[in-house]
Amino acid sequence: MAPLLALATVTPLLAVALAVPIWLATPARAAGPGPAAVQEAAGHPVAAPQPPGPNVFIEVSPGTVEPGHLVGLKASCQDNSVGAIAVSDAFGRVAVQPQRGLLTGTAQVKERVLPGSYRVKLECRGGETASTMLQVVRTVKPSRGPATGFGGGAGGVASGLLLPGGLALTIAGMVVWIVATRRRGVRG
Repeated sequence: MAPLLALATVTPLLAVALAVPIWLATPARAAGPGPAAVQEAAGHPVAAPQPPGPNVFIEVSPGTVEPGHLVGLKASCQDNSVGAIAVSDAFGRVAVQPQRGLLTGTAQVKERVLPGSYRVKLECRGGETASTMLQVVRTVKPSRGPATGFGGGAGGVASGLLLPGGLALTIAGMVVWIVATRRRGVRG
């Protein structure tokens, strides 16, 4: 009986000993606009600065572009009812305006911008910021493609003979078919 009594006494103590560190390690509630979020500064209450939340972002589409082309900007701040500014060395300062719950805009990459990666920074009116990268590549001139057959890739003397040669073979095939059909009709 004594071992059971000792176990019954130790078990609640063990549970408390294990629960207290877990309880102390749990994160505290986020401070709202209540007294915990207000600090005294020079005798005046001041709201504590709020870090940007997960809904502060900026996206650039397409992410890779040639100089002189347009990019679409989609962004979000804590307050999407007012506009914000997107800034980049690739296109300068551009306003993004509220539209369907987000901030949207377009920017034209400068003609003389050098190829490379450029930071695009969102500056919200509430002080939040977010950034992403835009890749600018040099202007690519498309090649003619591989010369793999007659699809316009053939050149020279043979290309002038394709249509007449095909027409001649078609006519010769029709003549052979007519002659063969008439011979069957004469015998039959």
